[in-house]
Amino acid sequence: MTKETGTVAAIDHVGQAAIDLRHRPRRTRSTPALRAMVRETHLHVEKLIYPLFLVEGTKVRNPISAMPGIYQLSTDMALAEVDALSREGIQSIILFGISPQKDSLASGAWDENGIVQRTTREIKKRFSQIVVVADTCLCEYMDHGHCGVIEQERILNDPSLELLAKAAVSQAAAGADIIAPSDMMDGRVAAIRAALDGAGFSQVPILAYSAKFASAFFGPFREAAESAPKFGDRSTYQIDPANGREALKEILLDISEGADMVMVKPSLPYLDIIARAREITNLPIAAYNVSGEYSMIKAAAANGWIDERRTVLETLTGIVRAGADLVITYHARDVARWLR
Repeated sequence: MTKETGTVAAIDHVGQAAIDLRHRPRRTRSTPALRAMVRETHLHVEKLIYPLFLVEGTKVRNPISAMPGIYQLSTDMALAEVDALSREGIQSIILFGISPQKDSLASGAWDENGIVQRTTREIKKRFSQIVVVADTCLCEYMDHGHCGVIEQERILNDPSLELLAKAAVSQAAAGADIIAPSDMMDGRVAAIRAALDGAGFSQVPILAYSAKFASAFFGPFREAAESAPKFGDRSTYQIDPANGREALKEILLDISEGADMVMVKPSLPYLDIIARAREITNLPIAAYNVSGEYSMIKAAAANGWIDERRTVLETLTGIVRAGADLVITYHARDVARWLR
């Protein structure tokens, strides 16, 4: 066949069936306008959440070597960053605190004058429209770097719940719009929900890190948050990367305990989990495009191996196509600029 007729193309070779070309998917790909018209998945800046790493001091803007373009920020510098984010159209941030005073009870996590609490109050005074998500965990504040109370190098689940609940209440009292427990202790959503309700914060939603895997992709984050464990790893409380059914069980448990939104973390190796989560719940699903995913793209782009803009947009579109409603990503500022 040498001519596209739009009908049945006859093939004269003996034994070869005719090819039916009445259906031509390429028809709607022929121009940019047609491709835009039938595009199924769209990125919206309003759905992106930008992480900020907070440290004590003033005029502090420490570059994170493993995450080009990302910094540890003192409160004053974080306010300047939020101002820029707001003007760029980014409406949501998630805060991680880095405490210079670490102890066995993670007291900085629930201190009303802790770095996250103080910065939240200042952000809400100046930028009331910004949605502040408070990462609720203990590892950045523990002297051993784990996400719970320890005893003889065992991470104790139930004693950790009280500290997580205290941290959540202090963050809500400071003005956090969303509480996001990331520790992966059993029952922490129920404990935090009860504590928030009991303290008069029944209106504050919980975004649960429900399917958080024991991933190698968290590596650069350890530098950013100064939260590497002093012994062992987090495999006794984060999910084995091989386990999909267990991840769905965790999601359903968090929903039953009162989670308003659920999260899958990391995102790219777990697109199947995002898609399967979408099938079992109508709640909003967040995906965390984590530090290792970010840094790989940055490194490849710096070496000229990939087109950074196209790769980032393709990556985030794939995460949304899988079923994520919200994406936490360090690429948010670039994406906001590209989508203008």
